[in-house]
Amino acid sequence: MRTHFGLIGTITSDVITFDSGRSIKGIGGILYQAAVLCGLREDVFLYTNLGEELEADVEDMIRSWSTLRRDGINRVPGPGNQVHLHYPERGERIETLRSAVPPLDPRQIIEDMDKLKMLVLVVNSGFDIELSDWRKIVHSASCPIWLDIHSLPLSRTLNTPREYLPLPEWREWAEGVSFIQANTIELASMLGHPDKVPSREEMFEFSETAFELGIKAVFVTLGKDGVLALIKGESKTIAASAAKEVVDTTGCGDVFCIGTVVGLAAGKDPLTSAAFGLRLASEAVGIKGIEETFLLARNHQKRR
Repeated sequence: MRTHFGLIGTITSDVITFDSGRSIKGIGGILYQAAVLCGLREDVFLYTNLGEELEADVEDMIRSWSTLRRDGINRVPGPGNQVHLHYPERGERIETLRSAVPPLDPRQIIEDMDKLKMLVLVVNSGFDIELSDWRKIVHSASCPIWLDIHSLPLSRTLNTPREYLPLPEWREWAEGVSFIQANTIELASMLGHPDKVPSREEMFEFSETAFELGIKAVFVTLGKDGVLALIKGESKTIAASAAKEVVDTTGCGDVFCIGTVVGLAAGKDPLTSAAFGLRLASEAVGIKGIEETFLLARNHQKRR
């Protein structure tokens, strides 16, 4: 019986800075998604390569997550994924990757496939998995797949600010996927012009191409303006709730992702699912870090 979510991505060690001089340090990456799933008491297989220097901190963080399966966490030598994120007062965040873990071996994921009711790939680093191995996973899947493009369009040079690059190969990543998530600049990269904000018409044209590949819904995250959900014959901009206080926006797209995925896996339609995901994400801007994200999801689980 398929009862689990599969979650593929990279655990990161983040240093987050702001123009004001404020800084935040902590563990991040795919653990944001895992925190929401575990907080909602959903069973999850986590597939990731974890740098051995992060292992103790990560284990302290996830020790109480009783629904997390650790079989797919593979320890690798080195410091792990080390990321510096800077949020200027205006404009896109600036990301610098200091070190990266090697791509995942797909064999464990393929072996577990018959246990999964939904598979999620979040491209946290761009080094997470090779395209050829991802295709093997997709071909073996018998469950819906969610793809969050995220860092896939970013340049892969270490120790310099990463740039968004055109991503013409996005179709190879997306073929066979059920749902795709991207923000506007990631979408622009897939359209071939990362330096130009896509028009609403371009977003619709992109969704038509996605539907031809078999994708059921496209979710374009719009920051404080919410999410544009595109499904065949229908589109809707779902407005974000006003935040009482903005503490840290890191991980909000991750929270939206899993809130929506949980709804879809339960048989809810894409718009209803996205509304729940966005409600969780709107609350997440008022907190910071993995532990508080887990508690946010746990509080929602208690009210379900």
